[in-house]
Amino acid sequence: MIVTAETYHVPVLLDESIDGLAIQPGGIYADMTFGGGGHSREILRHLGKDGHLYGFDQDADAEKNIVEDGRFTFVRSNFRYVKQWMRYYGVEQMDGVLADLGVSSHHFDDETRGFSFRFDAPLDMRMNRRAGLTAADVVNNYDEQQLADVLYFYGELKNARKTASQIVKARSQHRIETTGDLLRLLGADTEGSQWKKEMARLFQALRMEVNHEMEALKEMLGGVTQMLRPGGRLVVITYHSLEDRLVKNVMKAGNAEGRVRQDFFGRTETPFRLVNNKVIVPTDEEQQRNPRSRSAKLRIAEKI
Repeated sequence: MIVTAETYHVPVLLDESIDGLAIQPGGIYADMTFGGGGHSREILRHLGKDGHLYGFDQDADAEKNIVEDGRFTFVRSNFRYVKQWMRYYGVEQMDGVLADLGVSSHHFDDETRGFSFRFDAPLDMRMNRRAGLTAADVVNNYDEQQLADVLYFYGELKNARKTASQIVKARSQHRIETTGDLLRLLGADTEGSQWKKEMARLFQALRMEVNHEMEALKEMLGGVTQMLRPGGRLVVITYHSLEDRLVKNVMKAGNAEGRVRQDFFGRTETPFRLVNNKVIVPTDEEQQRNPRSRSAKLRIAEKI
């Protein structure tokens, strides 16, 4: 599959997220999810000669889209290590951070990666193919309770226990190696949109477990909270309720659990001020043009 910046990923809520960053020409910014570089290129257009942008991505494929610009540094790493990498580059404070948490269109369209049930492919789903755990490892090695928990908490599947039981029973006969193997045992010949929704949730759950997405997001938000300078902006695009709830909690209360702390006078203690109290969603036109954007929610906060 030929990968280009144009085919890799169409940026979601591009204008809205760039506006949310309130870019200072000489500021230091980070794009936590570089992907095809669409958001990064737009940030660079707003930066002056003294500004700098760091783009994070753990997927080697994203390196093909690196921006040739002296104001840009590509960091091939999971964004959970943002604090360590910024310190490595001598950056103590940042003026803004953008994170588009959705899976790139490229990952769903690359039939070799196993992210989509549209293709019969190895059950991989690793964002970083140098990492060890694959979706096949989860499906074949987790015990039934572990598997049910993954499907319930990350996929919000109501029939998680039943599905886990089906998988465990099937794998006792033969190892489940491909997306096709998994779909066939779960009723791939089933008609209707409901089954497809269930499979989308199941694949989401496996992907999140393989890539430790919630843990990584929590660490990234913690590091960014410490490194943003007063007045700096945190702009995050989410796609499902679990990550959106975590982002909302951090922006409103300053912690992943959403525990509200109050000072002596009863005022909420938080490192952020919400810029948009109501989430921003794509226009009908964008949703038609880019179906991936349909579940997107944009939240913006400013460091106090």
